[in-house]
Amino acid sequence: MESPKKLQDIKVAVDAVIFGYFDKKDLQLLLIKRNIEPFKGGWALPGGLVLDDENLDDAVKRELHEEAGIKPDFLEQLYTFGNVGRDPRNRVVSIAYLGLVNPSYHELFADSDAEDAQWFSVNQLPKLAFDHQTIIDIALKRLRTKIQYQPIGFNLLSEEFAFSDLENLYKTIVGKEIDRRNFRKKIMSYDLLNETNNLKKEGSGRPGKLFTFNQEKYKELEEEGFYFEIK
Repeated sequence: MESPKKLQDIKVAVDAVIFGYFDKKDLQLLLIKRNIEPFKGGWALPGGLVLDDENLDDAVKRELHEEAGIKPDFLEQLYTFGNVGRDPRNRVVSIAYLGLVNPSYHELFADSDAEDAQWFSVNQLPKLAFDHQTIIDIALKRLRTKIQYQPIGFNLLSEEFAFSDLENLYKTIVGKEIDRRNFRKKIMSYDLLNETNNLKKEGSGRPGKLFTFNQEKYKELEEEGFYFEIK
């Protein structure tokens, strides 16, 4: 005689790994301080349970707005985490998202399940709740891989930026020095930058030209497919 099938009692959640960048600083990560158990008072990724009548993308956007007051410029699904015991309350499967924002355009405001929201250097993270350190490690690896073939880093810069700002950003993300001449040659070959008439003074050298990101050209290249290797 077959044993009766067990009914599922699994909850679905979303977690958001949101990276930001301040000029000439480490890559930053958005964390919230929990004001409920478990891990009350501990730091965690923004996120929470998906509502019964809610799409996944809508759920993560809602949680980010409620817990940190932000709307990411770039957001995509990262990975699904469902190990037994990852949440001490229930069996929870979490769909993690990877996002990018320019912190200069977002004022953090903690609410809902969050007592506070702050940016932390990815190199100096506090102890994290749940399995969120594992999620962050995978997200950082994805970002460093993705930026090699898709120049998504423009989402982290100001609307107008010096080429040195873009170069410093990429160097910060990949975590190593890059060949400056090769990087500039490759970026310019894709016509992804629009030169403006504005200049930026840096140090004792001559003022550098400012650029804007060519969204139309980027979408065109994205549809055709292109490879952007950083060395």
